[in-house]
Amino acid sequence: MSILTMTDLGVAFATETGTVDAVRGVTLHVEPGETLALVGESGSGKSTVALAAMGLLSGNASARGSAVVDGHEVVGAPESSLRGLRGSTVSMVFQEPATALDPLTRIGAQIAEVIRNHRSVSAAEASAAAVDLLARVGIPSPETRAKAFPFQLSGGQRQRVVIAMAIANEPALLIADEPTTALDVTVQAEILELLRRLAADSGTGVLLVTHNMGVVADFADRVAVMLQGEIVETGGVEDVLLRPQHEYTKRLLAAVPRLDVAEGAPDGPVAAAVPDGPGVLGPGSVGDPDGRPGAAPVVDLRDVSVTFGRGTRAVHALQGVDIVVHAGETVGLVGESGSGKSTAARVALGLVRPTSGAVSLFGQDLRRARGRDRRALRSGIGVVLQDPVASLDARMSVGECIAEPLAVHRRGMSSADRRRRVDEVLDAVRLPTALASRAPRELSGGQRQRVSLARALVLEPRLLVADEPTSALDVSVQETVLEVLGDLQDDLGFACLFVSHDLAVVQHFAERVVVMRQGRVEEHGPTGSTLLHPTTDYTRRLLAAVPVPDPVLQRRRRTERLATLSAVDA
Repeated sequence: MSILTMTDLGVAFATETGTVDAVRGVTLHVEPGETLALVGESGSGKSTVALAAMGLLSGNASARGSAVVDGHEVVGAPESSLRGLRGSTVSMVFQEPATALDPLTRIGAQIAEVIRNHRSVSAAEASAAAVDLLARVGIPSPETRAKAFPFQLSGGQRQRVVIAMAIANEPALLIADEPTTALDVTVQAEILELLRRLAADSGTGVLLVTHNMGVVADFADRVAVMLQGEIVETGGVEDVLLRPQHEYTKRLLAAVPRLDVAEGAPDGPVAAAVPDGPGVLGPGSVGDPDGRPGAAPVVDLRDVSVTFGRGTRAVHALQGVDIVVHAGETVGLVGESGSGKSTAARVALGLVRPTSGAVSLFGQDLRRARGRDRRALRSGIGVVLQDPVASLDARMSVGECIAEPLAVHRRGMSSADRRRRVDEVLDAVRLPTALASRAPRELSGGQRQRVSLARALVLEPRLLVADEPTSALDVSVQETVLEVLGDLQDDLGFACLFVSHDLAVVQHFAERVVVMRQGRVEEHGPTGSTLLHPTTDYTRRLLAAVPVPDPVLQRRRRTERLATLSAVDA
C-alpha cells in the first residue's frame, strides 16, 4: 500500500478579492522507501500540497478530494486525529531550521518533547533516546550537544537536529520542504546522504519539495512537475530530467545553472572567456591592481585578519586574507559555512573592523575615514541580502523602501525627484512602476529580490555586495534576477563582490573566484580554470559535493565522492 495517495486534491483560499484556487486536481502517490520530488516555480502550489498532506493548511483554506497517509484520510479529518498523525505517522523537515527550533529550549529537551508527545516513556528514557537520535544523524559529541541551545550549533547541525525530531517516532512519510536550500554544498551532500540512508533503513517514504534540480537528480526516484496548481508531468527521475515531454519542464530545466565539469576538455566555456596570466592575477595576491593600469581597485583587502573574543575563546574568523575587486568585474567568494566569506564581505562594507591588515575602499583607507568622509564612502556601496523579506521594512511601501537611502544620503533631494529616481530603478530591474505603492508582502519572492536590488542601486553605487542573493529563489526567477544584475552591471559599471555557496551560479556569473576555508584563502584565480581545474584537494572536494541535474552523471559523481571520503577516513 502506498504511504501517501492523493486523488483529485484541490485547495482554495478565501481572500478579500475572492476565492483563489491554489491547487487543482492533484493526483500522486509515494511508495514505502521511495522519494517523490515535487518541483515547480514559486507559487506553483507544491508547498500547499505538502501542507495538505500534513493537515496544516491555514484557516482560510478549504480542501477537497482525498489525501490518504498510511491508510488515514487527512482531508476533512478532525484536528484531534490529525494531532495523532503528525510527528508519528507523518513528519516534516522545514527549509529554515532556525525558525523550526525553539531558541530558548535546549536541543535534547526539544527532541525529547516530540518523543513523549507520541510515546508513553519516562523523561529519562526520552532524554536518552534524544541523545541516540543525535548520534544517528551524525551530530558529534551528542551528549554535550543535547545540552546546547540552537544558536550554539552550525546551520548544518541545526538541520540535522530538525531531521532527528522528524524521525524520532519513525514516521511512515517524511515531507522535506527545501531541506538543503540554506546549506553549503558539502553539508547539503551530507544531509542528502543522511536522508537517503534513513529512507533505506526504515522504509520511510519521502515527499521532497525543492527547486534545486541537482538535489532532485541526486536524491529522487520519481519527479512530479507543478505549474499553476496542476501537475503537468510525472515520471522517473531520468525520464523527466533527461527526456522531458512538457514544454514547461523543458523551460524549467533550461533555466538551471549547470556546473561545467572537466571531462577530457582542457577548458570549459567560462575558462575560455577569462584568460589566465599575470595581467589578471599577480603573485601573492588576489587580483593584482597592476593588472589594470591607472585604475585603483574598488575594494582592496591586504593581509586582513579578524579575531573575535580573547584568549582561549578567541575565534580567528579571517587570517591573512587578500581580496581585490576592480570596477566593472564580479569576484565570487565561495566556501563552506564558517569559512569566513561573509566576514570578509562585512570587512569590505566597513561593518567589521579588522584586527590587522589594510582595507582600502575606492582608493581610500577605510579605517581612517571618519564622520562625513565615512558616510560618503558608504553611500558608494549597495547591498543585496539573501532574504528580501528581512531586508525590506514591512511597514513601508515598495517605493518608500527604495527611496530610504536617498533620504539618508541625499537630504537635499526633493520628494518629486526621489519619486522619479524610484521609478527609474524599478524600470531598470524590470518591474512596473505601479508596484511602488504596494507593500513588500504583496509581491512574489523574485519581485521582492528585485526590489532589494533596486534599493541597493538607487544611489548608483560603485560597489555592490551580494550575499547569497539567489539561494532562496527557484531556478527561473534566479535566472531573471541574475540576468537583470548582469545587464545593470554592464550599464553602470559597478564592481560586484558575490558571496555564494552555489558554485554553478558563481561559475557562470563571476569573472574570478576566491575559495575560502577556515578563514584563509585556499585558492583563487579566473573562475573557469579554478573551478574546472582546481589545484587543491579542498576545492576538489567542494566541487565533488555539488549535485548536477543529470541523474546518470550525478550517480557516478556521488559514487566517486563517497569512495574518496571512505579512502580518506581509512
